[in-house]
Amino acid sequence: MLGGILSNSLQPDTGQRTQVIYLAKGPIHYDFVLPLDQRTLAAFSTIAYAPFNEENAEHLIIGWGTETFYTTIGGYNDLTGKAIWRAAFGDTSVVHMDVTGALYPDHGLRKITMSDAQYDRFLTEIRNSFDGQSPILRGGFTQTDAFYPAKGKFHILRTCNVWVGSMLRGAGLRFGVWTPLPLSVTLSHRLYQPA
Repeated sequence: MLGGILSNSLQPDTGQRTQVIYLAKGPIHYDFVLPLDQRTLAAFSTIAYAPFNEENAEHLIIGWGTETFYTTIGGYNDLTGKAIWRAAFGDTSVVHMDVTGALYPDHGLRKITMSDAQYDRFLTEIRNSFDGQSPILRGGFTQTDAFYPAKGKFHILRTCNVWVGSMLRGAGLRFGVWTPLPLSVTLSHRLYQPA
């Protein structure tokens, strides 16, 4: 079975877990949903055009992925051979940011709780994924989103879902060692982050 069943050997953080984030699942991709609290705002304060001041913004949606797919594909009907080729064999990566308002149970989000120390490490891991502070594209999927240059190449062995697992392990949470598919993230969440 791919990913999701093995974990790093970090010891659990003994601090009280009061920070709550969520995983939002798409057809092939997971994003993080973070509260727009002071910790989150401070972590991304130097990012140009971060959409934090939008009316009714309560949460930050953030993900990492292939530049070609993320910035040229509006929907799966727009998928091209070039986008598939580059995603499989190597593409530059981008960080995608957007905001959303209140969250509701029917959104189907997966909850993750962290201590303050873990959340600070988590934010640092994400912030270190950026390879520039100015967006290369604004308004890709919505009127409020933006794409930023990111570190590392995207390829079939290092997918957006692998990045999700890496960010969580970097925070000191137990999570699957390799999570290339949405199913890998789902299984890791069930195994290591039970509600």
